[in-house]
Amino acid sequence: MIRTLRALFLARPLREKLLLTAIALLVFATWFSSIAGRTARLVHAVRFTSASLADQALWLSHRSAIEAQARSSAGSLEAARTLDGTRLLAEVSTIANENGLSNTTSGETKDDSSGQFSVHTLQFNVAKVDWGALKAFYLALSKRSPYIGIVQFSVQGDRTNPALLNATFRISSVEISKN
Repeated sequence: MIRTLRALFLARPLREKLLLTAIALLVFATWFSSIAGRTARLVHAVRFTSASLADQALWLSHRSAIEAQARSSAGSLEAARTLDGTRLLAEVSTIANENGLSNTTSGETKDDSSGQFSVHTLQFNVAKVDWGALKAFYLALSKRSPYIGIVQFSVQGDRTNPALLNATFRISSVEISKN
């Protein structure tokens, strides 16, 4: 079969030989490009998976130390001082009022429970406030750590009055189930 194709190729004029050779090179280049792309994706996936497995192995190798530290940290928390979603909203609102923040809004609390612990997250917005009151509110919230934590905080200048600020907080609290 190869001899027949070779004889057919050699019987063609030079122009057709060049055209067939160019077509064969283009097919080979397309095939090679496809193989190279798939190989690059495979190598990337292997490296990513290897790095992920190494990271997991590192965490697993330190498992006993992590569990011991978690037990000691959980043991230092007082279950009575942890806050559920309703108490989180009430506590944050109280702290805001104590620090002179009157133009506030809050969203619904989102609860994420995993056995003994529940994490409650609250979106809290403060509009048209000066820097001093906002800083005092932030510091008062920080004093309640580790029972209340600021997960995310963003601040912008107010469009109508650049001397005032608008702030958005995502605040969370941990609740220990009383088993």
